[in-house]
Amino acid sequence: MQQTGMQRRDLQRTGVFDGWRGIVLVAATYVYFLIFAQFGFLKRLADAGISGDNLKPVMGVMAAGGIFASLLVARVQSGSPPRRLALAFLGCAAAAACTLLRLNIAGAAAVALFIGVSLGALTVTLVAHLPRWIGTRHPLLYVGIGTGCGYFLCNFPPLFTACGRTIAMVAVGVCLGGAAASSGRTTATEHRTLVLAPHRTSPFLFVLLWFTALVWLDSAAFFIIQNSPALKSGTWEGAAHLWRTGTVHLLAALLSVWLLARRGVAVTLLVAFVCLGGACLLLLDPTTSAPAAILYPAGVSLYSVGLVAYPSLLLEGASDEQRSHRAGWIYAIAGWIGSAMGIGMAQHLHRIPFWFVGIAAAFFVLPLVWMYRRYSREVAAVAIVMGAAWGIEHLLARHGAQRPDALAAPLSAVERGRRVYISEGCINCHSQYVRPHSPDVERWGPAGNVEAIRREKPPLIGNRRQGPDLSNVGSRRSPLWLRIHLIDPRAVSYGSIMPSYDDLFSSRRGDDLVAYLESLKSPDSREHLASTAAAWHPSAASIADARRLHGARLYREYCATCHDANGDVRRRWGADFNVQPPDLKTEPLHHAPAGQTSADLRLYLARVAKFGISGTNMPGHEYLPDAQIVALANTVADMRRER
Repeated sequence: MQQTGMQRRDLQRTGVFDGWRGIVLVAATYVYFLIFAQFGFLKRLADAGISGDNLKPVMGVMAAGGIFASLLVARVQSGSPPRRLALAFLGCAAAAACTLLRLNIAGAAAVALFIGVSLGALTVTLVAHLPRWIGTRHPLLYVGIGTGCGYFLCNFPPLFTACGRTIAMVAVGVCLGGAAASSGRTTATEHRTLVLAPHRTSPFLFVLLWFTALVWLDSAAFFIIQNSPALKSGTWEGAAHLWRTGTVHLLAALLSVWLLARRGVAVTLLVAFVCLGGACLLLLDPTTSAPAAILYPAGVSLYSVGLVAYPSLLLEGASDEQRSHRAGWIYAIAGWIGSAMGIGMAQHLHRIPFWFVGIAAAFFVLPLVWMYRRYSREVAAVAIVMGAAWGIEHLLARHGAQRPDALAAPLSAVERGRRVYISEGCINCHSQYVRPHSPDVERWGPAGNVEAIRREKPPLIGNRRQGPDLSNVGSRRSPLWLRIHLIDPRAVSYGSIMPSYDDLFSSRRGDDLVAYLESLKSPDSREHLASTAAAWHPSAASIADARRLHGARLYREYCATCHDANGDVRRRWGADFNVQPPDLKTEPLHHAPAGQTSADLRLYLARVAKFGISGTNMPGHEYLPDAQIVALANTVADMRRER
């Protein structure tokens, strides 16, 4: 039956209106998934004190719920699609609202399951019936706009940097808006698949494999960036970076629309892989994070548009049920399993190895060679991409990045620790250069060799000193002290502004960093330290100033944690000491010379307080003014005289 002109105009008006509703639904789904399920929920768990090993089962439950719901919804088609989509949005809103409650581990796992099930139902239902809301006029463009806007909103600085509670409330509002947009009259016409040329279509198994590889790389790269201060500062930290990232996402989403329409799914996902794979290789070295900050969001948006458009619009001749089944498998395997595997790899390796990018490239190359065996240009392009990736990796190696190839020689603990030092951004607060003819020499050890530092790749000389210089820290601090300080800085350094790096010790990274810091010492640093301590005397002015200071308070702040019977470090770490720190009120001083006069004892105690005792767990307090050092020594001497 032919349509009248009025019917065609009504359908066109409906298509325009429903197209914008489709944009809202796609954007709302991405906002909920990206800013809440992947980000805000983790912030709420951190607020509840759930982290480290306790976090893994909670997120595993979410993934299990998402996989289960994705596969189940694909097979259960009861109720109208608008009603099912509205219920899924309401479920997501309720799950986000639950995170506003006080959560323990069991409650967090229950909420995570709720999030996974609701999100799995939402994504599969939306893409299986998307033409009802996206309309028939420019549906692929609308998917691209919705995806790009979703990513742009997630990088809106006030939202991205908001606390977990605020993000949860925004997620509730977004889902309620999605539920409202999904209800009402929809386009009741037959589903129209966008027909592509035969050479632009791809077997479903290949597409599933490609999406899985891309999501894997995406999740691993995002986790590494967000958990590496050095990388995050150059890619995602600050309003300027966030605005740039959001803009790149939006532009890449529009580019994906053009590629899908003109070149098909295979070429679009190949371009996405080139961007993501290149970004992953660049992230191996924090100094090359700037181009990675462009390539990463571009690759993500390129494949994310396809993640919606492929099962909803590009499966030629598929019924609603077939589209639902394909979407279920894509989101269960690529979306949930691929994401979990990527995060797991990042947690264990703390990088995306070159060999893994090479394997992922093979997943693209081999199917493309088979599909495009008559098209030499495509095969040549893939070969060029792989050659460029190989070249980037060796360029990084030449500039000091350690090759993470499985065939490379194993790295020592010190070499691995140096990489941890770089990736955690320690250079932002600590220098490794003792300036000659300056107070540095007394505090930190022998002057540094500039030429030796320049030969390092990369040099870690540093130019900021929010913390002490670390050139000879291996001579001034014991491995146990370094470990305690990294886990709980204020336990051994009163008033320290350094954050805790406790999470590093959930893997070998913490021990590797301790090994690297212990290696930082010049050959004569211990002799220099001993001679400097032996020659040091407090000035008359500092002795006079010490009488006006509250020595007992200084003792409680800097000494009691180790030297009082109930001190925090003594209680928590006592079993790790080879020799227990003496209780300064009752126990003898193991290293003090015998037969000292009162004045000699005070000078000895002052030198120990300032320079520590080399080869033991007793650190120096080089950063304290001499008057405070003398006040501490006087307090300890008086305590011992009164015992």
